[in-house]
Amino acid sequence: MAESKISDVEIVKTKDDYALNDIVEVNIIFKVEGGLRDSFNEANWTKAYNNNDVSFKMKYGIKLVSSGFRKKEIGKTIDTYRKAAIFWTRNPKLVNPHKDRRIWIQVSKNFEPFIRLSEEEVREELFDFNEKIAFKASDLGKGKHKLESEVFASWQKHDYTESGNVKNNSSEIEITIN
Repeated sequence: MAESKISDVEIVKTKDDYALNDIVEVNIIFKVEGGLRDSFNEANWTKAYNNNDVSFKMKYGIKLVSSGFRKKEIGKTIDTYRKAAIFWTRNPKLVNPHKDRRIWIQVSKNFEPFIRLSEEEVREELFDFNEKIAFKASDLGKGKHKLESEVFASWQKHDYTESGNVKNNSSEIEITIN
């Protein structure tokens, strides 16, 4: 199986300047790509279901840090998981117009279930991330501050993949607190 990686890590800020009493919100966006994403397909879902391997759980975490001489963790670290359940149904509401498909995937993101009709939509729900981190501007203090994020993901062995973990960092962004 090909190597997996975290790619396209970026921090998206809502604005450049904040007052000392503002709440700063940034979104951390990234994707898990490579072998894991490629192997999560309909043929492997069916094989896994037939072998009673019916759930996939990926743990992931995001840490926002102020970069510089001494790195300081900012805001609350995200440490959670996404889960995919493989199930069989004849539900007429789940009809793929192109195939007679019976094996489906339900992805749980932050305990909210999603069922998508195509392989790529399922992969996007499971492997594409956009998480919000909020913190008080006063936690950083006045001045210019550079922020970066550290992200990781890990998963266990299944019929279609070996266990693994990946890490990556974003590029820096700069915000000003007045």
